[in-house]
Amino acid sequence: MIGNAVALLAPVPEEHLVSGLLKCHQVGKIAFGSRSFQLFRDLDAARGTQPVDVYIYASASVKFGLPKVRWQARYTGHVEARAGSHPDAMTYRPESTLKYESDNEGHWAVFWEVVDLRELSKGGAIPMNLFRSWRSRKYFVSTFIPEGPLLVECPQI
Repeated sequence: MIGNAVALLAPVPEEHLVSGLLKCHQVGKIAFGSRSFQLFRDLDAARGTQPVDVYIYASASVKFGLPKVRWQARYTGHVEARAGSHPDAMTYRPESTLKYESDNEGHWAVFWEVVDLRELSKGGAIPMNLFRSWRSRKYFVSTFIPEGPLLVECPQI
């Protein structure tokens, strides 16, 4: 079992976070797509039934300055895609994903699901150099930008 120290650090386009916030409030959870199926299989096998903290870097953001985590949620599990789509269609997907033809048809291997999605306050944003890799235990530099989901240690904040 991984325990409480592991967390997920993942980039998600900012427009999907904003759109997903409303959907999460409406249906209780939100699903984001990924091609990193093995990472989520490993995470689910190791965590058992325990939820995991998720720290989200808003990619394609209009904010300036050093990259920071500005969103948080709780990971509850993943589901395998069906022909690249979420098995429950758009029930848990951000409405903003409808603007992109492949985002809900054939692009993703899995969908990782979260609850309690929330935007952090400006003062609550978490610098990247407070995160370190779960496997290597090395801290990221302050300019680090995640290009896909990563297992990290929960930051000491």
